[in-house]
Amino acid sequence: MAEQGKKDRTIATHAGSHPHDNQGVVNPPVYRASTVLFRSVQDLRERYKRKYEAITYGRDGTPTYRALAEAFTALETSDKAVVVPSGLAAVTTALLGVLNPGDHLLMVDTAYEPTRSVCDGFLAKIGIEVTYYDPMVGAGIAALMRPNTKAIYLESPGSLTFETQDVPAIVGVAKARGCVTMIDNTWATPLFFKPPKFGIDIGIYAATKYICGHSDIMMGIVTCRAELHHQLAKMSHGTLGHAAAPDECYQALRGLRTLHARLTQHQATALTLARWLAQRPEVEQVLHPALPGTPGHEFWKRDFAGSSGLFGVVLKPCAPERVEAMIDGMQLFGMGYSWGGYESLLVPAGLTTSRSAKPWHAVGRTVRIHAGLEDPDDLIADLEDGLARLRGN
Repeated sequence: MAEQGKKDRTIATHAGSHPHDNQGVVNPPVYRASTVLFRSVQDLRERYKRKYEAITYGRDGTPTYRALAEAFTALETSDKAVVVPSGLAAVTTALLGVLNPGDHLLMVDTAYEPTRSVCDGFLAKIGIEVTYYDPMVGAGIAALMRPNTKAIYLESPGSLTFETQDVPAIVGVAKARGCVTMIDNTWATPLFFKPPKFGIDIGIYAATKYICGHSDIMMGIVTCRAELHHQLAKMSHGTLGHAAAPDECYQALRGLRTLHARLTQHQATALTLARWLAQRPEVEQVLHPALPGTPGHEFWKRDFAGSSGLFGVVLKPCAPERVEAMIDGMQLFGMGYSWGGYESLLVPAGLTTSRSAKPWHAVGRTVRIHAGLEDPDDLIADLEDGLARLRGN
């Protein structure tokens, strides 16, 4: 299918599917392979010259892998994609694919906690210096640039506190300095934010979450400009040895087909819950990019096509045991970290050690909510019971 000019729903439904190359089968088959055979020495040589483009070994990706990569890049409007076994593997592939010892990285202060662990641990160990920056710095990031600044990492909205960054301002500074930009776009997915549209060089996704969508697959995807693909693929498949299993690629591609329908419902339910919670006397603030008052709301409104199901809630001060009673007694909201599935989740958000450039100050405990696909009225009833426990009733 020629994707040019097609709407996102159509691209997500059809891209990467070539039925008549597979005897009319609608979904690309699952190719399980380690060894790949060559017809001749000449064939081996020619295909090896195009390693990471041509299929030479199972770790480099089977036709199932390539179908997923084709569909995802069509939806995001990027040039190439590398598929890896987890979201954290996508983070490390992107960082190590462009950074070398002696380089300087600017990392957003609201980054996903495991991303911070990579920066503070592994990158520091190999001589890559990291400076955390205020997510709301905008064009002011120019003051943090150094001669050896190689990359700027964004995550928008940010983890736990959901600030939306001024992406065009930051990308403008980066381009003027010849600096690579990368963004963790897991929250929005390519449906609601397209990094290439804003000049971002690398997109990072925990496909474990909304792309797969059913809380049973681990996967990461890194998208990029064509000229960056070889070094990212080499880092992932050649150096780190990351191999995305074909069965998981098949499931991720199947998840992509229903992404629009699921994300539309996640968005609607999350907004319903967020607006209801904002009126509650037990709540100090709702942290949802689509609601006025959340830092960067104006940038979300300008740059995003929608919002997903994940947001934060700052409670008014109360005894810690009351917060625990609220969470422990939830009937529909599970307590788990890997959001993006069909089920609703509610977890306490630990913000005391996860910020350094601009400390987070909140009057009460913050909790993170993922709105699943349940009926919103049932979820509100569960939250109402939880807030009663919070009050000690």
